[in-house]
Amino acid sequence: MTVTLAELNALPADQFVKALEGLYEHSNWIVRDAAARRPFETPEALIQATQGVVCNASEAQQKALICAHPELGEAQLHRLTTASQQEQRGAGLVAAPPEQLTRLRQLNAAYRQRHGFPFVVAVKGMTATMILDALAVRLERPGDVELAEALEQIGRIAAIRLAALLDVPPE
Repeated sequence: MTVTLAELNALPADQFVKALEGLYEHSNWIVRDAAARRPFETPEALIQATQGVVCNASEAQQKALICAHPELGEAQLHRLTTASQQEQRGAGLVAAPPEQLTRLRQLNAAYRQRHGFPFVVAVKGMTATMILDALAVRLERPGDVELAEALEQIGRIAAIRLAALLDVPPE
């Protein structure tokens, strides 16, 4: 189902939030807080507003947002949101060779241990190998750098999901 930005802007706040459910993984509070800033002139303005909510959230809220995202290569796809399932399939993570999945799970565990939250990356346009390479690099970064990177990646994911909902190509 696609919708226009004008239609989204015209919805009552609760319906606006419902229409954008899943834009931010299990975190509708972001869209709810941004709804008061309507109308949005462009999809980018909507994403900027929601990312503003994220940036102004407490560190605990930001970490909870990151932790709402699934581990990449999750063995039980049925536990993921539909959007996450599609994104992981599109990146080839569902059909990746067992050795790649094993390596991904090992790196995911090391990343979570080091940073305290799951590795988050906008996987659209990436292959499993590219994801593994990015994970290996980001694993070594300082925690504050990774917190900021994870939030930026979440913004990219939201922009991709919004573009799909609006049926427009993302920037």
